[in-house]
Amino acid sequence: MKREQAEVIALQALGWLAANDELWPVFLGSSGAAAEDLRDRAGEAEFQASVLEFLTMDDGWVTAFCDGAGYEYDAPHTAMLMLAGPSRMNWT
Repeated sequence: MKREQAEVIALQALGWLAANDELWPVFLGSSGAAAEDLRDRAGEAEFQASVLEFLTMDDGWVTAFCDGAGYEYDAPHTAMLMLAGPSRMNWT
């Protein structure tokens, strides 16, 4: 996966989370981000990776997002790894 595609997936996931009335406050609470800060941080690879890391915590969230966006179910995780770089790779 190319970086540009990973960024698109992350931004779509952020939009999906923002539109979800139940998950949005959970995401904001877990990320420590304020809704007002998201415009500034949305372009940062580290923040994009954290969006995808949050999304991939639950298979149901991944399924719902991917079904709605037309992605294979492994796309958010692959995109997260692309954006986070090798520091987030875990082989155990």
